[in-house]
Amino acid sequence: MKHEFEILTKARELILKELEGLSIEDLHKIPNGFKNNIAWNAAHLAVTQQLIHYGLSGVPMAVSDELIATHRKGTSPTKVFTADEFEEVKSLLKSLPEKLITDYESGLFKVYKTYPTSTGYVLTSIENAIPFNNIHEGMHYGIIRSIKKML
Repeated sequence: MKHEFEILTKARELILKELEGLSIEDLHKIPNGFKNNIAWNAAHLAVTQQLIHYGLSGVPMAVSDELIATHRKGTSPTKVFTADEFEEVKSLLKSLPEKLITDYESGLFKVYKTYPTSTGYVLTSIENAIPFNNIHEGMHYGIIRSIKKML
């Protein structure tokens, strides 16, 4: 799992770098041809990682119920973050990979509820959820970069 954790950590570093210098207004713009914005994508990554790693393992999550409700799969941008609220999202993006590593290494994830993803891939354990999440992170990193080019 060491390599998978390195990939997640690097993905988050790249995503956070893309967020640098963007105004709160830019974070919420939805360019023509897109259905969401950078702010939604960033929060969605924190939420999804928590849901597929912690939620499906029956372990308490480190994101709020409100953030989950507004940024889980199937939602669209309805939340407009203040600058302080978005700093919290960025803090989650930075801190959650390290928490996952610590929790995984401590043996916290003992059970896992099987979950068929929208891609057709079935998650059956934390060990296959972690690399699947890395793919998800990469997809949204690309979306964030594409939106940023349209600003």
